[in-house]
Amino acid sequence: MTQPLQLSAGGFAVVLGTNEIASAVAVHLRRDGCCVVMSHDPFPPVIRRKMAFHDALYGDEIAVEGVRGERVDHAIQIFKARRRPDNVLVTWLELPDLLPIGAIDILIDARMQKHRVTPDLRRLARVSIGLGPGFSSSANCDVAIETRPGRSGLIVDAGWTDAADGVASPLGAAGAERFQYSQAGGRWRTAIEIGSRVFNGYPVGHLGGVPVRAPCDGILRGVIRDGQDVPQGVKLLEVDPRGRHAQWTGIDDRGRTIAAAVLRAVSGRRLVQPDDAAEPFGAA
Repeated sequence: MTQPLQLSAGGFAVVLGTNEIASAVAVHLRRDGCCVVMSHDPFPPVIRRKMAFHDALYGDEIAVEGVRGERVDHAIQIFKARRRPDNVLVTWLELPDLLPIGAIDILIDARMQKHRVTPDLRRLARVSIGLGPGFSSSANCDVAIETRPGRSGLIVDAGWTDAADGVASPLGAAGAERFQYSQAGGRWRTAIEIGSRVFNGYPVGHLGGVPVRAPCDGILRGVIRDGQDVPQGVKLLEVDPRGRHAQWTGIDDRGRTIAAAVLRAVSGRRLVQPDDAAEPFGAA
């Protein structure tokens, strides 16, 4: 027999991805009382690192809008933190490593893998949510939410979320021209910090020994962490051309809109606790 119940504060949430959208969602869920674990995925590489918990993976002190990120390396650390979740937990552990810890209340795929096949998340949690292209509530998640410009935060009740169209979200008057992409795979090296002022043509870093230059004047909004191996065709860096209105920390409007949609989706559902719910990690 199953009994419907409303998810309350103190739920266990797993967010796939450590980018700025995943981090905005994590902040909102943590403020709502959840124990939040963010699971890193290497693709695509994270560039907006001052707006994300990503660098906590490397032991850096990270906070997003006053919420701290804490690196955890073992399932037992997460199990203990569930009793008093002070911070957002950030881990290299993957979803199969997290499932034995205990029943997941909320599972969110925020990896933004626009052109990859998305897994079926249903029945892995009491509610599963897919963000961006490749999700449908009739195929691979319980709730699908749009992330594309003009439709960000829209909950898709029927059909699929919009496919990726290659059009970058506008930032001021700039589109895709504010990014630099990897022309080949290789080791990325840079000594330039996010938030630095750069000028068109300034060498921000080197990919496989080849200089990669700023595409325009502005503030460096995002850049892949130094020393990373990157594949071909991914974003290496982003320049915000908006002058004094540039933003490279905190949560931006798009992230806030998507995170608010996640909270609406969760609060609007009556969740079912199955009879065979997984026992907590370490239970007798």
